[in-house]
Amino acid sequence: VQLQASGGGLVQTGDSLRLSCAASGRTFSSYSMGWFRQAPGKERDFLAVVSGTGLTTYYADSVEGRFTISRDNAKNTVYLQMNSLKPEDTAVYYCARSRAGIYARSPSEYDYWGQGTLVTVSS
Repeated sequence: VQLQASGGGLVQTGDSLRLSCAASGRTFSSYSMGWFRQAPGKERDFLAVVSGTGLTTYYADSVEGRFTISRDNAKNTVYLQMNSLKPEDTAVYYCARSRAGIYARSPSEYDYWGQGTLVTVSS
């Protein structure tokens, strides 16, 4: 399984950005998928997770209401729509495949990771 994250960039406070994560393999729809981020010198933090069907989602409190996770199983792709971006959202963003279902929140519960895409929000 390979995950390829894309869509990061430099934006201004209040802007929106959509990240994509394309997955290889035939079993994409069988797994929940999550997004994490890691700022310099900090731990990798859970942001959101979506079930294999796309019908169930969960978010970290820090992004609920601003970020939306979704997936297109026909395209083997998971998305993270980010609105009202703030400078504190600056980080490398990672997509990952859950090995522990929809309730996975810890990085240790995810087995495959994308390479990360950098999001920088200027004030």
